[in-house]
Amino acid sequence: MTAVVAAIVLAAGESSRMGQPKPLLPLDGETFLGHLLAEIRSSRVDQTIVVVGHRPDVILSAMPEIAPLVVVNHNYALGQLSSLRVGLDTLGERADAILLSLADHPFASHTLIDTIIDAHERSQSPIVIPVHQGRRGHPTLFARSLFPELRSAPLDQGARVVVHAHAADVLELPTDDAGVVADVDTPEQYAQWLAWHRARRGAGNG
Repeated sequence: MTAVVAAIVLAAGESSRMGQPKPLLPLDGETFLGHLLAEIRSSRVDQTIVVVGHRPDVILSAMPEIAPLVVVNHNYALGQLSSLRVGLDTLGERADAILLSLADHPFASHTLIDTIIDAHERSQSPIVIPVHQGRRGHPTLFARSLFPELRSAPLDQGARVVVHAHAADVLELPTDDAGVVADVDTPEQYAQWLAWHRARRGAGNG
């Protein structure tokens, strides 16, 4: 079965520890968000929804010219799950699955995204998570059957409560790509991951 997959990109947070909006951090002559959207556009994803919240005018002004559908979560302070709900409410009925992506995790390649979708189609697992050296990362795929649970999960627990509830059904997808576990919350982490990304590009892997 060929799945229709929509990417929901969460870009609504305050980035308080970074001191500036993480979706707009420079990367390869563009931004975290722009880089991620370019990879998604190059993948098998059929539709992309970006959810903004904190300083939406700033984020919108920096969106690439070929912009996806953008919606505003006015309750972004309630956490990531509140933004995911806004994305799901915007989605409509066409998608068989969503690819939950975070704008501050921009290093997932279109190749990896396609591998996640392919793994879902082959296995029919309702949740597919990339794993690097034993650590779960992003983006995560959720099948439509789990959309109601994502909508009703406690806001303070996020999507992970749905993952835990379906632990036996999770497909962990091993990858050598450390970018899936990139954690960019501080200027120091940004510098470290930027150096990693440049080294990867220099090695011909990015």
